Amino acid sequence: MNRIVETTETEASLPTLPSIHDAKPLEEGGPTARKGFNYQDEIAVSLLLDMLESEEISCVQCETNDDVILVWGSGEHAIVEHVQVKSNTSNSTWTAANLTYKKNGKAGTSIYETSLSRDSFKEVSRFRIVTLRHVDSDLTPLTFERGKPGREPDHPKIKSLVARLEERCPDAESVKKNGAQYWVDNCHWDVRESEAALARHNLLRIIQLSVKAGFPLLPESAGVVLVELRKRVKVAGDAKWEPDRDLKIIPRKDLLDWWDGRLVEITDGATVVSGGKLIDKMTEAEVSQPVIRLAVEMRRLYAAEARAPRYMEPNAVEAMQWRVKSKIASLQSKHDAGELDDLNDAQFHDLCLSSVDGLSNSLVSGIDETAFLKGCMYDIADRCLLRFKREKA
Repeated sequence: MNRIVETTETEASLPTLPSIHDAKPLEEGGPTARKGFNYQDEIAVSLLLDMLESEEISCVQCETNDDVILVWGSGEHAIVEHVQVKSNTSNSTWTAANLTYKKNGKAGTSIYETSLSRDSFKEVSRFRIVTLRHVDSDLTPLTFERGKPGREPDHPKIKSLVARLEERCPDAESVKKNGAQYWVDNCHWDVRESEAALARHNLLRIIQLSVKAGFPLLPESAGVVLVELRKRVKVAGDAKWEPDRDLKIIPRKDLLDWWDGRLVEITDGATVVSGGKLIDKMTEAEVSQPVIRLAVEMRRLYAAEARAPRYMEPNAVEAMQWRVKSKIASLQSKHDAGELDDLNDAQFHDLCLSSVDGLSNSLVSGIDETAFLKGCMYDIADRCLLRFKREKA
């Protein structure tokens, strides 16, 4: 992102404006009615991954003074990017008419006017519109990066778009006295994929970032991280500024600390002898202490055998691990989706055990595999890829 900071001639005469970090949202309709926001949450996850990758992004806000806010840099040189997410699935493309459409003809209600009105904080403002649908030729220049050919202020298509916005919304102006030219110069139109495609892209990015960090994740582990990031942005979106302001703002440092710790936790979990996280998860599910002690021992024996198999070929070990992971992933998904609500947490643990028993009956290696498979299941739990206690939505 081109971090060019301009100072307008009118800034000296403007009233003192609040910082984006301190400004309570003018309305909190989003947090009170966030049903069906999966696409927006997936976009927010992608922006968190951008922040993991870029040192320039200092924090991400969810459902504050816009759908998502990115803060680039810090202090007096900070730039605030206001992101509006539009998941409309119509087959038609976005046009300048769509952009400037006023609800019931009321001034200030169009997407363009709403976006421009966000230019009301002391930090320099940028704008982003994220859509599923593509744009027509009039809006195409906005899909180019700022500073690239086709984005010059005197480019015919840019001048034409500015004139169109001024014609349709002649009174649109921000608190900082900026209008259509400023908005066009500083807006990026970000055409994204479907929710499913975006989720696949986010999963791939998590794997790529984990490899770059030196702790490569397997796809099922990356899937767990993706679910946790979705939950994080959902919690941030659902929270109210008062009293939970800190939940709505995700600083890069906090996200990095979580990310680094999670990578180590997942990839190095099999080398940890204690099984401490496994004990915590089984205790939370109210499993009896004798069963917990047996689980920890089975996990320990499994870890030793998995590292240096004595009775099975390495490829046989890997095949059984994949079978267990596949079964557990299915059960965890059903549990999280509420399909197993008739079971309490301890009963869900019992279902996992019996399902693993079923796997052992279908495998032939010449040895009793039951303990190995159960140890594998408990190792998965110890690496935080399985939890027996259902998390409430």
